[in-house]
Amino acid sequence: MIVNREAAIARAIAERRRHERVQVDLGGRVFVPSDGREAPCRVVEMSAEGAQVVCEIIPETGAFAILYIEGFGRFETEVLRSDWDRFAVALHCSPLKQARVAELLQQITRGGSVNQPLLRRHERIEGEGIAHFTRSSGQIVACEVLDLSLSGVSLKTEIKPTIGEIVMIGQMSGRVVRHHETGVGVEFTNAPSVMVKRPRASL
Repeated sequence: MIVNREAAIARAIAERRRHERVQVDLGGRVFVPSDGREAPCRVVEMSAEGAQVVCEIIPETGAFAILYIEGFGRFETEVLRSDWDRFAVALHCSPLKQARVAELLQQITRGGSVNQPLLRRHERIEGEGIAHFTRSSGQIVACEVLDLSLSGVSLKTEIKPTIGEIVMIGQMSGRVVRHHETGVGVEFTNAPSVMVKRPRASL
């Protein structure tokens, strides 16, 4: 009985940490595949299951969005609530990844920092990551977003523009910098280095 009680307490503590919301100030980037919009953002509150995002573009409630969070990596998300300058999302990830997020958030609450992407960023989106990019010739090419970061994006595409070609992905321009087995890597050419901080609020 003592062992069972200790195990129950341990599970309760783990569950509490998983849901604990932490005030943060993390740079990021959001991409909405349904309409091709993309913009830098700031994550101002986060738990292992959700985040609040301040951004110049506000996806509609229920929309699917790809969110890259500096130091945490890329997440598939669903928009839960939208306001005039921010929105809240549910993070869709495995229990293992949720546990790792909770650990990193605990690290932040203890006064630590997260300076490198410590979670896997190259998880593929199946189906819902369908998007498109526009070549310099005006050709519109269907693609799938494989990975998104502050500086660029990896795309799955059968058509591979030449290295150095400028393409448009949503409202962002980028330069094709590499070819890989299933597509291309694009480096953004107009990604801002400074993002405006805004007041925080609860999810």
